[in-house]
Amino acid sequence: MSLYIIRHGQTAWNAEWRLQGQKDIPLNDLGRRQAAENGLALARLEADLTGFHFVSSPLGRARETMEILRRSAGVDPTAYEIEDRLKEICFGDWEGRTSAEISVDTPDRVKARKRQKWDFIPPGDNAESYEILSWRVGSWYRAIERPTVAVCHGGVIRCLFKLSGTLDKDAAAKMEVPQDKILRRADDGTLEWV
Repeated sequence: MSLYIIRHGQTAWNAEWRLQGQKDIPLNDLGRRQAAENGLALARLEADLTGFHFVSSPLGRARETMEILRRSAGVDPTAYEIEDRLKEICFGDWEGRTSAEISVDTPDRVKARKRQKWDFIPPGDNAESYEILSWRVGSWYRAIERPTVAVCHGGVIRCLFKLSGTLDKDAAAKMEVPQDKILRRADDGTLEWV
């Protein structure tokens, strides 16, 4: 069963290396171009998208990416569903801050995160580790029943790499997640960039 996963396009906070988490930051101009280019690439990969289920994180940057991508692929930009389980990881009190800024206040917490990034929970209400995030992402992933295109976030994609068996948790937590490529599930269930 076909599965394509796309990270939302770049935002100003991505460009500044700020932890975005669940803050609703809009795409910047580069992010809009990335979304359009990914839509063209998706249309080249799949000539007929009518049988696909399109689903997006509820955050604005993912929804905007989905609508630009669908328009660029030549399909109705509004014909998709929202999936709350695809929302980005919550970084709690760290959202909106860079690692350099956090290092000034709590260098010990930043070091702890670097040592065990997958299991580390930042300070603050509702903050999540990648392990916690993987519980809700895994619930969505295991429930996929038809060809699907999903627009989501870097943290969600890291979880999918671990859940699919493509990478172990340490490699998944530290991997770069591009905003200008499409991720596809291969026949053996592993994930690959296309």
